[in-house]
Amino acid sequence: MPTVSAPLVRRGFGETTRRDAWWRKPLFTFLGLGAFAVYATWAAFQGDHYAHGEYLSPFYSPELFGDSSHSWFGPKPGIWPSWLPWSPAFLILWAPGGFRLTCYYYRGAYYKAFWGDPPSCAVGELRKGYRGENSMPLILQNVHRYFMYLAVIFIFFLAHDAWKAMWFLDPETGVKTFGVGVGTLVLTANTILLGGYTFGCHSLRHMVGGFMNSISRSPMRKKAYDCVSCLNRGHMIWAWCSLFMVGFSDVYVRLCSQGIWTDLRLF
Repeated sequence: MPTVSAPLVRRGFGETTRRDAWWRKPLFTFLGLGAFAVYATWAAFQGDHYAHGEYLSPFYSPELFGDSSHSWFGPKPGIWPSWLPWSPAFLILWAPGGFRLTCYYYRGAYYKAFWGDPPSCAVGELRKGYRGENSMPLILQNVHRYFMYLAVIFIFFLAHDAWKAMWFLDPETGVKTFGVGVGTLVLTANTILLGGYTFGCHSLRHMVGGFMNSISRSPMRKKAYDCVSCLNRGHMIWAWCSLFMVGFSDVYVRLCSQGIWTDLRLF
């Protein structure tokens, strides 16, 4: 058969023969992730207005040390250096943040949107070579499984916060009674969405389905694998919805704490 030798020409950054609006998705990803990163960093450095009654911002949960009634071990530890900024979020936010940063879906999203690696399929990219995630610094992305273990624990902390948000202190009797406010719904929705995102993790799917030649021989494990796989199929939707809700949960608690918003008691 006749053959044709065609030289491979490297495209410059952004060069493509595509005629569709390929730039929309990486642009919206850049704006969405960028806005969340800026807000989350700002909120973590505030160190106040993160609690309102029984409501606790997920950025600060669990509150190990702090000034609110949710603190486990009291106020800021005395050994904390005076020159170092303090916020209860500093002690815990690295764990869920690391889980999301190393997530398989988010890697593909921010590699494209922030690094142009590549900006989209069949579009010229910035880098000259390819080393993958088997060398520094991207080899550190392989710690994702360990962040996943921590993230699962955090879901139970958030579920406990949602449960506490269903009990309101009666100022007259001093007794807590069951009830639901708008904040209760916000924190509960946040827990559900973060749970769907976390329990649909690729690493958890491999862990549940791994180490078995035939998973069907273990009915309980097969059910768990099917459940994780079902969540995993919508991993992108869970990722974005949970990202929005965790940010909105902090906004809601913060504005209620400042008296800007009034939490509506439903019953």
